[in-house]
Amino acid sequence: MKSRPYQMSARAEAVEQTGTRIADAMLARFADLPYDQIRLEDVATDAGVTVQTVLRRFDGKAGVMRVVVERELGAIAAARAAAATDRPEQVVADLVTHYERYGALILKAYSEAPFIEGLPVLVAAGRAFHLDWCRTAFADHLEPGLDRATKKRRVAQLTAICDATTWRILRRDLGLSQAQVRVALTELILPLLDARRPVR
Repeated sequence: MKSRPYQMSARAEAVEQTGTRIADAMLARFADLPYDQIRLEDVATDAGVTVQTVLRRFDGKAGVMRVVVERELGAIAAARAAAATDRPEQVVADLVTHYERYGALILKAYSEAPFIEGLPVLVAAGRAFHLDWCRTAFADHLEPGLDRATKKRRVAQLTAICDATTWRILRRDLGLSQAQVRVALTELILPLLDARRPVR
């Protein structure tokens, strides 16, 4: 009887690990294939489980995809929240590093969300988080006393510059290096900030 709590704990841990393997397998497939070309049988094989296990745990392919996106958006939000915002240059550096890891996934999730049940809600939450992050990250760097319309425009400009699409154009479409993307974004952002604030 004394071993029962341990056994239950070990079982719960095994179930958790199985779910993680399935989600990781879906993420790997999604990175290389359009969603409609991903077969649940292949995800199950990659995870080392049966299709029935996937169905019991996630109720289908869309369920696995929702868990993957929710998990990755949570990791993105945590990384963004932990990033320093005291220096605009560091904000940009952290953002570019973040997009090197997550940019392709973010853009793919946005483009395929309409075709995956339940995903538009998660994507909308991700976009809302990005908008709020941009407001917060640069709030202390805007020129004090800006009128409401100008401040709104500045935040909109900063948000567009910091979007994953801008990163993709610079990095993937135009072939800039990671370091060059940091410089390019910094050059776009600094003129919008308070020039009297010292750059460190």
